[in-house]
This record gives sequence, structure tokens and C-alpha cells, in this order.
Amino acid sequence: MTAITTRVLSDSTDSLLRFALRADAAVTGVIGLAGLFAARPMAALTGLTPAHEYALAAFCVLYGAVVYVLAALPEVRRAGIGVIAANLACTVAAVAVLEAGVLPLTGVGVAAMLASAAYTASFAVAQYRGLRRLR
Repeated sequence: MTAITTRVLSDSTDSLLRFALRADAAVTGVIGLAGLFAARPMAALTGLTPAHEYALAAFCVLYGAVVYVLAALPEVRRAGIGVIAANLACTVAAVAVLEAGVLPLTGVGVAAMLASAAYTASFAVAQYRGLRRLR
């Protein structure tokens, strides 16, 4: 007879971080998949080229897959720190692109960039809270 010992679920200190990482991965991946199917109409709305939209969507799918794998690591602290840093970098990059005016964005494009900055910042905050819970 084999006995398997696992920690009680309520005793887990990394559950919030893992949940935030998985939620980030899932939502980002779904947004990326939607972007792959709707790149041309999105390009017309945002002011970007379809190639930019396809590249951004593919990046989102890849990022989502990588973060989902990282969330399953036995030790999630380093992965969490890396993903938090990536989310913060994405937030800063989105705001910097808007400030610099380097892309010919429409009003919808500007709103989408601001929404993506808010999205990445909010996930960074949730992941940071999960990181703080770790012992």
C-alpha cells in the first residue's frame, strides 16, 4: 500500500500567486487567439498594420503558454518575480509608446493601449500580492 502525503489546500501559501499567474496566462492567451482571428479588423480600428496585429497576437499566445507552464513549477517564486517584471515592463512600454507618439494610433488604438497598460499593471499587482504571501 502506498500513502501519498499532500499539504492541505488551505495550508498552501503559493495559491494566490499560482492563480494570478494562471489567470494572466489564460486571459492573455485567449486575447491572443482572438487577435489572430481578428487581426485585420482590429488593424482598421487601432491604426496598426495587420502585420503588427498578427505579431502582437502571436506574442500574447506564446506569452500565455509560457506563463502557464511557469505557474506549474514546484518553486514558483522566481517565475513570479519574472512575470511581475514582464508585466510592469509591458505597462511602462505601453505608456511610453503613447507618450512618444511613435505609432499612428486611432482613438480606439489609444484606448486599447491604455487598457493593456491597466491590464498588465493589475495582474502585476495581483501577482505581487501572491508573491508577498510566500513564506
